[in-house]
Amino acid sequence: MAEPIVLAFSGGLDTSFCVPWLAEHYGRPVITVTVDTGGLTEDDRTRIEKLALRLGAAGHHTLDARRDYYRETLAHLLMGNVLRGHLYPLCVGAERALQARLVAEVARQQGAAAVAHGSTAAGNDQVRFEVALMTLLPGTEILAPIRDQGFSREDEVAYLTHRGVEWPAARSAYSVNTGLWGCTIGGRETTDTTGPLPEEAWILTRGVFDHPLPPEVHVLSFTRGEPAGLDGTPMAPVALIERLNTLAGGFGIGRGIHLGDTILGLKGRVAFEAPAATVLIQAHRELEKLTLSARQQRVKDHVAMAYGDFIHEGQFYDPACRDIEALLVRSQERVTGDVRLLFRPGSAMAEGVSSPYSLKDASKSVYGEAAREWTAEDARGFSRIAGLQGMLFSRAGKNAPTSLNGSSE
Repeated sequence: MAEPIVLAFSGGLDTSFCVPWLAEHYGRPVITVTVDTGGLTEDDRTRIEKLALRLGAAGHHTLDARRDYYRETLAHLLMGNVLRGHLYPLCVGAERALQARLVAEVARQQGAAAVAHGSTAAGNDQVRFEVALMTLLPGTEILAPIRDQGFSREDEVAYLTHRGVEWPAARSAYSVNTGLWGCTIGGRETTDTTGPLPEEAWILTRGVFDHPLPPEVHVLSFTRGEPAGLDGTPMAPVALIERLNTLAGGFGIGRGIHLGDTILGLKGRVAFEAPAATVLIQAHRELEKLTLSARQQRVKDHVAMAYGDFIHEGQFYDPACRDIEALLVRSQERVTGDVRLLFRPGSAMAEGVSSPYSLKDASKSVYGEAAREWTAEDARGFSRIAGLQGMLFSRAGKNAPTSLNGSSE
């Protein structure tokens, strides 16, 4: 067999188009690789494999990478409480580096002539895949037919239809990406900044507000910053995340539309559903408030923002990410405890938090009530010293000239 082309295959329109087009255009066998980073059922995996083979793939690999995805990436995004634009928990995109690594491993095993992906010219994923692949497979040819040939979704549907593969109009209207941390939805409504997504376009939370669930209380447990249990039952992180996506998704929690900056410098807009990520980040942040010092939180927030930017920009394999991850892991040594959450339609509220490492419990003083760690004289002296810089600035400016509006010149 001639050296094959290995294609990162999601089963969506773009990658489905790529299978026959690559085989016909390059005259080489195409081997498809689906890296499952969450959100796929067993039926989904079977359907995707059958689709790949029907499209003409010479072989197909389905790789379950959920645990690797959590361990290598999601654990650190959670430890950092990463929300891009203070809203979006990097539902998808964060997994592209891992998917690229596993696709690269199959490419090595198969002696591939090239690696291909189905990203467009305007999207972030082209950068994420190619930066990772250039790092992991230096010198290997990377093919991106949709981007490089400028195919439209209409072109792709027509091409597949001509070859006997009907593509439902509803599936071509929206681009959906699903993973363990949630899903994103892009369509006509997200090409501008004004309109909402229609109810029928949502995936995880469709219709949940038509018959709202009554409020429920749930307790999340963390051990050293990682999710460890739900309502008193110990659970592994991946299973807990999958359970929360269903549980919180039933309340419509984690639904949003993110407007932000793409890697290429454009403004981009995408709808997202991230029930588990939204709840976990909120609960984790509350537990950190109880167990971390103010300086720890300040430093961690700073580097976590940078970490989120690096992951978004496809720089997962930059050594700076390993440095930040080491700091994040070290910061979690005491982030152990329980968070009580009230689920209501569209929201989750942290009602209470407890930890054996509570900094509040460690103090004899009660904010606003009683000071047992210091005397009144100590407090008076602290306030005087805290105000010293402002007092000196005012004193030094007593004779400073003023402008017509009364401010110092």
